[in-house]
Amino acid sequence: MNTSPWNHPSLSRRTAVQAGAVGLLGLGMNHLKPLKAAGPSAQPATARSCIYIFLSGGLAQQDSFDLKPLAPDAVRGEFSPIATATPGIEICEHLPMLAQRSRHWALLRSLTHPTNGHTLGHYFMLTGRSVASPGFRGDRKPRSSDWPSIASIVGDAVPPRNNNLPPSVMLPEKLVHWSGGTIPGAYGGQMGSRRDPFLIQATQYGDPFWRGAYPEYAFYQLPRKDPTSGEPHVFQAPSLNLPADLTRGRFDERLSLLETIDLQRSELDRSAQAVRYDEHRESAISLLASREVRSALDVTSADEQTQIRYGKNSFGWSLLMAYRLVEAGVNMVQVNLGNNEGWDTHGDAFWRLRDKLFPPTDRALSALLDDLSETGLLDSTLIVMAGEFGRTPKISHLAEHYDAPGRDHWGAVQTVFFAGGGVQGGNVIGSSDEIAAYPAENPQKPENMAASIYSALGIPPTAAWHDDLNRPHHIYHGEPIPGLM
Repeated sequence: MNTSPWNHPSLSRRTAVQAGAVGLLGLGMNHLKPLKAAGPSAQPATARSCIYIFLSGGLAQQDSFDLKPLAPDAVRGEFSPIATATPGIEICEHLPMLAQRSRHWALLRSLTHPTNGHTLGHYFMLTGRSVASPGFRGDRKPRSSDWPSIASIVGDAVPPRNNNLPPSVMLPEKLVHWSGGTIPGAYGGQMGSRRDPFLIQATQYGDPFWRGAYPEYAFYQLPRKDPTSGEPHVFQAPSLNLPADLTRGRFDERLSLLETIDLQRSELDRSAQAVRYDEHRESAISLLASREVRSALDVTSADEQTQIRYGKNSFGWSLLMAYRLVEAGVNMVQVNLGNNEGWDTHGDAFWRLRDKLFPPTDRALSALLDDLSETGLLDSTLIVMAGEFGRTPKISHLAEHYDAPGRDHWGAVQTVFFAGGGVQGGNVIGSSDEIAAYPAENPQKPENMAASIYSALGIPPTAAWHDDLNRPHHIYHGEPIPGLM
């Protein structure tokens, strides 16, 4: 019997009785979707949830997970490889905690796409599509014609584990560019704004050139210019935005969870009229009123030991929040690590990676793996970590902007990190050439990365999402990465 939410289901007797009770209880037809979703998936799932860690700016593959110690000096860089707990696998010496946990993770060293641009690179890696949608302008403005994001598709397609929580969440901030504008690709696009991930805006900046895991690891992007504001230090969670289709009247403004809960809750109750609003109503109310959820999101008040394990900084707090949301039942959490393209290491690359970017990432991601493993959630939680592209093989020096050299944008190859959720740990898939410039073996595209996420979460290969005119659109645009699961 097929009760997949992606097809016309044959309902079980229990579900039919539940559906028949809808009219007796005075509920609308819009409440049938959660009942239908309660049936078993049409495809075996290896994961129930996914945490997608996005390193905005672009991580240098040859300085992190794909070092080339035998390459020429102009390519090799300053870092040395170290052995991991898995014989034969080496990573950067400045990621020692992850090296000890290699049994949990796998590396894809051959992901490729055809752009070196930040905006289009974000778009490809956030939507899982390596071609731009019709009408894409690259002007840092999300549009209704955009491809839907991976987070939006998962939030829509995977049956909810907790009907009182949003199925898809993005934190701790939107992806923006320092010059202004919001980077497209992270939203519902053609699916409609009501399928945007639920944004938890926890970070606060002054001067947009501040980068890194503040306050412990903050740095200023342009060393030849002085900041126009002090270092950021406030990480206050939650500060929540309602998805666009949930706004009614005063909801057009940002909602403050901690100060206006009672008022918002009453307004939400009075505003639950439209069908598509009602689909999200309980999620919004739960986030606005649940003490349990408030506690989960208030990560800066976590016990001292937990904060030390994750790191008392924006990277650590963000991944702790992701862990708690998955534990509470959220299906998809996109964690944007790299405010204002903080991994964009055109210059001063090696000291920034060594002193500012790798330490908080190594600590926070290791703590996340530990907590998921110790609570039994790692087997059912897929972790994916990637950026919009890799970095150039050749080191360069933009002396007018930076005191020391770095690497430029490079879409031809990058390494993607996977863990949990059925991933075969202690594994390397594909390879790059001798200077980490192009795939040498088993090239994969963003479509394959997205398909691996969808497959792990039990979304069938024939699945489709439907737009507001009920037109079907394929979810899969590639095959899952072979050998990953």
